[in-house]
Amino acid sequence: MGGGKIVSRVWLLAVLVVGALVGAESDAVALAANVRARHMPFGTVLDPIFASAASDQIVGYTRCGDSALWTGTYLAGEAFRYQVTGAAEALDNVRAALAGLKSLADVTGDNRLARCIVQADSPFAAGIESEEAHNTVHQAGAFVWLDNTSRDQVVGAFLGLGVAYDFVDDAQVKQDAADLTARLIGFVARHQWSPNDDISNTFLVRPEELRMLLAVANHVNPNSPVSAPFLLGPVGAAVPVDVVSVSSYFKFNLDYMSFYQLLRLQSSADGLTAYQVVRGFTASHQNAFFNMVDRAIQGPDAARDLETRQLLDQWLQRPLRNAYVDVSGTVKVCGSEACSPVPVPLRPPTDYIWQRNPFQLAGGGAGDVESAGIDYTLPYWMARFYGVIGTGTTVQSAAAPLGAIAADSLASVFGTFSSSQVTVTDAAGVTRTATVVYASAGQINFLVPAGTAPGVAVVRVGDQTARVAVQVFAPALFSLEGTGSGVAAATAVRADRGGLKDVPVFRCSAAGCVAVPIDVSGAAVYVSLYGTGIRHGSGVTAHVGDLPATVLYAGPAPPFPGLDQVNVLLPVELRGRGTVAVMVGGSNLVQLNIQ
Repeated sequence: MGGGKIVSRVWLLAVLVVGALVGAESDAVALAANVRARHMPFGTVLDPIFASAASDQIVGYTRCGDSALWTGTYLAGEAFRYQVTGAAEALDNVRAALAGLKSLADVTGDNRLARCIVQADSPFAAGIESEEAHNTVHQAGAFVWLDNTSRDQVVGAFLGLGVAYDFVDDAQVKQDAADLTARLIGFVARHQWSPNDDISNTFLVRPEELRMLLAVANHVNPNSPVSAPFLLGPVGAAVPVDVVSVSSYFKFNLDYMSFYQLLRLQSSADGLTAYQVVRGFTASHQNAFFNMVDRAIQGPDAARDLETRQLLDQWLQRPLRNAYVDVSGTVKVCGSEACSPVPVPLRPPTDYIWQRNPFQLAGGGAGDVESAGIDYTLPYWMARFYGVIGTGTTVQSAAAPLGAIAADSLASVFGTFSSSQVTVTDAAGVTRTATVVYASAGQINFLVPAGTAPGVAVVRVGDQTARVAVQVFAPALFSLEGTGSGVAAATAVRADRGGLKDVPVFRCSAAGCVAVPIDVSGAAVYVSLYGTGIRHGSGVTAHVGDLPATVLYAGPAPPFPGLDQVNVLLPVELRGRGTVAVMVGGSNLVQLNIQ
């Protein structure tokens, strides 16, 4: 089977003119509003339980035990948002989160931080109390609250308090953050350096966390310093234990939260060394939040920052609800885990994806619990604050939200344009005019000029410019939704005795497109995947599910300029797999359905 098979011109052009915009502010704003509307019934962050996967009727709340942690995380994200945008809504969200954290200290009566607070007469109280009975439930007037507070909750609270104090220019916010910080550190210092007066839960065994708490407390209340305990070990004492394995993966989330605050407030060689041990172990885990902390600590890095933008775009492809996911038939498996980090859109659902093992194969529930989306809002606003995501013109592949493009590939530029003329100045300083294949006021799709040199190029549209990485091989696959995810933009044929016969790959209606199951049990089936940025690659590889697929052709797909085609033989071993992910080189993932 050779290259150049022509598919429906109308269908293909419809796919080519759609692009997936890099990490959108509107998504972060909408998620924050949804937190206020559905996730803070008692002032701190909880996750709603719905009557069914298809219902919007809230019948309960869950994850109360980590409410302090996620309220602090939400506070940090909205504080960064306010610093970046000055939005009144962001300031209101900051004040609400601060009030929620304060209620967790008020309700206990002794300034310890409760895990969660619930109105005792709420119809949701009984369900929460039953779920959290192991954390000890106390009654305090009109409220019940959860005890047995872990170090995690305090670390999350201090992340939010320190960020709000420094990045929200509002006198009352600063005062409230400082007052609550003093109350919380005061309890810890007077109670065996423990969040719940339990020596087995003391911060003394986590010097990096305790040093962070002290750094934040003394920064926001410089006139009332708190001294470190005499027995406090070196900052990196506990870190070597963390990097032994990926078990209890949330420990790394706490490490990054702690080192972010500690190193921005008290830069030190031993602290940086300890941080770099953690970073060295987790840098390859495709974690947007960890990447943003690394950006804050160690400065710009083009490859890492590009990955961060891609990971945030991929997060937007995830559902908020907790439908069960098992990717063991989709990714390569080594023992009980994936051999490499599971792509973000495919990872099992959870409360905060960046604190979960990226090699996890399965997880989720009935699709009736909604996550808050704080795992998007915090790294997104950090990315805005630290300049990883700009607010102006951006360039990406036209097939998927991937930040690298190639000569002779199709690319999209997003912004606000008064002109549709596009020029590309490559790393060698050569400027060429690009052919425009689609134009609107906010998006232009263009053909990257032949001969564009690898390196950083400048794309100019009228008076708007953007920088983009140009690579020799920058594979990206089209999907039918035009987002670079979901059902593959593909065709297929079966090699029957009478010749090649068309095999349906998808079916579209007014409601959208779905993948049609492909039977691989008989004669050989060949699939043509359509993408861009592929034709200049050598030794192009493809994977369908967790299996390598034989590539028969990878090159241009005439007559459409910039469109590439990859023809692969579907492995018969995929029989019965159902939905599988497809990747060419290091491209985005699209899906086929294998019968």
